[in-house]
Amino acid sequence: MTMILLGLFSGIAFGFVIQRIGATNAGKLARAHLMIEGDIPIFMLATVALSAVGLLGLSAVGVGRTVVIPTSIVATGLAAVIFGIGWGLAGYCPGTTWAAVGEGRMDAVFAMLGGFAGAAVFAHFHETLIPLLYDPTFVGGITLADWVGSRPLAVVILLAVFSACIWIIGKLWGRTGEASRNA
Repeated sequence: MTMILLGLFSGIAFGFVIQRIGATNAGKLARAHLMIEGDIPIFMLATVALSAVGLLGLSAVGVGRTVVIPTSIVATGLAAVIFGIGWGLAGYCPGTTWAAVGEGRMDAVFAMLGGFAGAAVFAHFHETLIPLLYDPTFVGGITLADWVGSRPLAVVILLAVFSACIWIIGKLWGRTGEASRNA
């Protein structure tokens, strides 16, 4: 029961934060994709970087644990293309769809229904797709820490790269929030 309550609390907190940053607004997401407004990309990069630091800290004290999911190059690439097309058509990614539905946005309800339909189609054909897409380019579980040989070094590299990306977004896309104030 504790895990369920922790998950519920985490989900509500995440939904609150992404709603406050504007990620439940399809127009704001579109401005981010058009490189007009940098709030959402900066938020996403900062979230991943801070999560990496948090996971490293939790695992260092023996509380946290990560599970590396095996990777297949073709399956992952195809999934990324489908994900991008769905995001482009719907205006939402899966996480923001749930929050936008909770906010009462009707367009997000249809995006969620499309996601359910896509998941059902994938589940139906999953066993057929494994030998076609997964097996030929299966590379196992790969991580940045495996490549550099150290989890702390991997986190430092990730922080450096993501910090540089945040700085570049701020420089190239102008001040964050500027577009929404002027729109």
